[in-house]
Amino acid sequence: MNLKHLISDPVFTAVGEVAAEMGRECYVVGGYVRDAILHRHSKDLDFVTVGSGIELAEAVAKRFGRGTSLAVYRNYGTAQVRRRGLELEFVGARRESYQRDSRNPIVEDGTLEDDISRRDFTINAMAISVTPDSFGELIDLYGGTEDICDRIIRTPLDPDITFSDDPLRMMRAVRFAAQLGFDIYPDTFEAIKANAERIRIITTERITTELQKIMLSPKPSVGWDLLLRTGLLAIIFPELAALKGVETVNGRGHKDNFYHTLEVLDNVAAKSDDLWLRWGALLHDIAKPATKRWVDGTGWTFHNHNFVGSKMVPAIFGRLKLPTGQEMRRVQKLVELHMRPIALVEDEVTDSAVRRLINYAEDDLTDLMILARADITSKNIAKKQRFLDNFDLVDRKFAEIIAKDEDAKFRPAVNGHQIMRLFGLPQGKDVGFFMSNLTRATKECEIENTPEACCEYLLELGRQRGIEPAPGINPQEICTTSQSE
Repeated sequence: MNLKHLISDPVFTAVGEVAAEMGRECYVVGGYVRDAILHRHSKDLDFVTVGSGIELAEAVAKRFGRGTSLAVYRNYGTAQVRRRGLELEFVGARRESYQRDSRNPIVEDGTLEDDISRRDFTINAMAISVTPDSFGELIDLYGGTEDICDRIIRTPLDPDITFSDDPLRMMRAVRFAAQLGFDIYPDTFEAIKANAERIRIITTERITTELQKIMLSPKPSVGWDLLLRTGLLAIIFPELAALKGVETVNGRGHKDNFYHTLEVLDNVAAKSDDLWLRWGALLHDIAKPATKRWVDGTGWTFHNHNFVGSKMVPAIFGRLKLPTGQEMRRVQKLVELHMRPIALVEDEVTDSAVRRLINYAEDDLTDLMILARADITSKNIAKKQRFLDNFDLVDRKFAEIIAKDEDAKFRPAVNGHQIMRLFGLPQGKDVGFFMSNLTRATKECEIENTPEACCEYLLELGRQRGIEPAPGINPQEICTTSQSE
């Protein structure tokens, strides 16, 4: 199969020509090929050559000339060329073997077939030749194109060996399923379950990198559900796994808080790409197992789960090596406040209650309302709509009070006391007339809000009303005098 239409950018031709001049074969491999077939954008290009990848990268960088950067990693036998927003990675074909207590392979020179066979999944184990004599020729030894058509994640070789050798590939399988909307092939899925404990040898940073990609996928619940069903979640995120299940007392059970959480997460993801808002959704009920109680006459309660949950956030972020600064504090706030909008709609929506929430939420008010709406997952359509309608009312209240408070904070550059001195007036309706007109004119930008402009406006307004300045005063001096005097 020839796929030259997928490598039409001149950069592929240039790399292939340089390789040919060196007497080398060269192929673009892995993720770029997969994404090109799927019509997904990719700017990171991985090239494999039979021989030294570093030597080829150096020659390519020289061909590209000015505006090109070269980074060489001799310990890994790789090099990176950057040019016009593209990142080109070069490596020599190799084969790998592993020791059981490490995911770091023993690397040896190999053939193209060796290099392809060591890759994690069939959809990533394809190559397209950029060498001029075979430009565009697809190398697909393990049925990657068929698996893309069938939307399947499958390993090229025995999945037990694949995941035992490099357990991070289990996380990558879940991540690709979430990102691409693919299914994990049954024997691959079973191998992940069988090898789940091996994930303990992977560093937290690498695991969290995959979790972040799952969180940013179109439907994050796919990834988190797979992590639960494969047994990985209980190892890497036991607090979240603890949400799974329903306990029943006297015939009354609570909802499954794990699947409720995933529904809330997907609801948020449908509205926002914000990573930390999504983390707020994932953790909003994280304390429900710790706060769950059965109360006779009432049923299941999760009293203060929002406050307890917000206290759990720092430990979770710390263990997962997530940022522990502003991002964590924002997630804490969302977890702590996520019940407040619901409490507002259940009680009378008073200005003071709405204003308190505005002050607590600050810049996260919009995100808090996205989370609050997403948290309404009742299957009772009428009940759900009633809550959403009430949230509309709360939103209108927010807008009214924010506007009202902005009005209250606005002050013209000249105050009522100065107007009284300027015209020699006692407190009364004339002063109110001047003040209201001045406030309107400055707020609507009819005049600049400076003492000089306000003074000129007031004098003109006084002439129109037949009110002259007080005898013996300097209008500009009065208007520029500090309002506190």
